[in-house]
Amino acid sequence: MNNPEFLKKLEIELKISKNSEYTLRNYLRANKEFLDFIKKDPDKVEEDDLKLYIADNLSERSAMSVILFLASIRFAYKTILKKDITITIKRPKREKRLPSVLTKDEVFRLMDKMQNWKSKLMISLMYACGMRVSELVNLKIEDFNFDEKVGHIRQGKGKKDRIFNIPALLADDLIKQVEMQKKFNQIYLFSGPKGRLTSRNLQKIVVKAKENAGITKDVHCHTLRHSFATHLLENNVDIRKIQELLGHADLSTTQIYTHVSREELKKIKSPIDLL
Repeated sequence: MNNPEFLKKLEIELKISKNSEYTLRNYLRANKEFLDFIKKDPDKVEEDDLKLYIADNLSERSAMSVILFLASIRFAYKTILKKDITITIKRPKREKRLPSVLTKDEVFRLMDKMQNWKSKLMISLMYACGMRVSELVNLKIEDFNFDEKVGHIRQGKGKKDRIFNIPALLADDLIKQVEMQKKFNQIYLFSGPKGRLTSRNLQKIVVKAKENAGITKDVHCHTLRHSFATHLLENNVDIRKIQELLGHADLSTTQIYTHVSREELKKIKSPIDLL
């Protein structure tokens, strides 16, 4: 089996397994880059080839990059060639990095500097409901129940559905957006000249808004989700409720926000002040 045949089979298997577009793209790229580097047919690849690739291409990258690469290779070879060539390679420990979080003032400045009405609504909704960027671009107008004041995120990360409360501050603008989309026979809540928006469209909007607001932090769409969770925690919302709102399967994923809440840390008095 040559490389193009192997990669085509991999694409088919990924689609059959209902993997996300993100996983499909990354797994195909990882396998292609590996095979281009090693210059062997897939069935001739050995464990040492993997080690050589990792040493030459991933030694300066994060542990997560190595873990994702090995996951890509393992899926491909187990599914297509019925063998696991990664089995003896030890996975590095994942780094524990605290997420970048905006203060409430920075969120306000970010929104305040946005001149485009639709862009401001999209960014506001991501922050207000803690949405992933993929969830926002996949929202459909049928996902909103304005009578019940709730919306539905369908098949989010991990293929899970969940609901979100429609923020009172954004309700009128969301109704307006829904009516506009219906008028143009659109099914998605937000769309552009070429149809549904992409994650890249949203990332560009956030980066531009951050620059206009004079914010020096590294800010991406996911920063708004981190900020949503942290600000709820600072408002004394129970962490298990935050877990449900974020759609986390495991509470330990949500607990990272207990380490980044600066406002909560400020409330802790030094023992010397209690003497």
